Amino acid sequence: MSSNSEGSSSQTVNGQKCTCSGGLELGPRKKLTTQDPLVHCSHHFGQAVHAFCNVPTLLTNGIILLSEGGSDTLELLTVDKRKEFVAFWELLQVVPGLEEEIVEIGKLIQEGINGAHVDDTKGMKGAIIDWITPKGQSLSPHIPCNMKSGRGFNHECTGALLCPAGLDWTNIQTRMKLMNGEIQVPGDQWPVFLYAGYTYDLDDPWNGLLHSGLLVSAYKHIFTSPSSVDQELKATCSGNACIHSMHCVTKASITYVATQTCFSLASAQVFSCMDLITDSERFDSSIRELLDDPDESDEVDQLITWWNRFDYDL
Repeated sequence: MSSNSEGSSSQTVNGQKCTCSGGLELGPRKKLTTQDPLVHCSHHFGQAVHAFCNVPTLLTNGIILLSEGGSDTLELLTVDKRKEFVAFWELLQVVPGLEEEIVEIGKLIQEGINGAHVDDTKGMKGAIIDWITPKGQSLSPHIPCNMKSGRGFNHECTGALLCPAGLDWTNIQTRMKLMNGEIQVPGDQWPVFLYAGYTYDLDDPWNGLLHSGLLVSAYKHIFTSPSSVDQELKATCSGNACIHSMHCVTKASITYVATQTCFSLASAQVFSCMDLITDSERFDSSIRELLDDPDESDEVDQLITWWNRFDYDL
């Protein structure tokens, strides 16, 4: 008869005695048989380069600096930032393949971003024509859903929506100057479609800004499903918001939707930061700057609250 200590038991298997620990007892320690190459290389980094750095932060800031020009911009950095980048650069030299791995991860992320742009521009191109066409009517002249050439200031309907706030589209001279390019519209001169009722309040620029029904339709199309625009949830698969656990509207998502809507109304063929027709990158940046401005926080909070009133099925 064997005697067992409380919480553990012994048994004989194939002539050998084994001790089985209870669930609340610490089992035997397992020795690491192999060491990750990153750990091995990092020993030297801690000994010979920097002993007390925060590596996740170092990697994050280093990647940002690389994207902004890396060593070519060292003289523009503060002393601390310069030291940080030098440490990051040393880390790339110490760990074989780290730079290539970071670059490859960046390429995959960029591929995903570009894929989203392609999907959204393709889906919005036809849908937005349906949204701006009055019920039971047709646009004159007709705008093909699969073509961009007849849009922008070349068409009465899209031109009126893209007309910069503060300008009068009904003024023939203004309209002609916009159509022939005599009036060039920079990305930070926002179009009237961003405003509720497509009406700009000169005395109160925040009044109705980013409240237009066209933006709400575009938001639902991109983040919920195309069918949700008409409040008919027919989608057979989850929308982007659900897939990525997005539970509320964000400033960045409003900005993105506004940028995509602007591009969909314009005659530009390719959604790109190099696009000079819609000046998409400047357009996007100018809205982001406003929404991130601490001095505008009260208005921005009210804006987000307004957007979250809608049922996006987030």
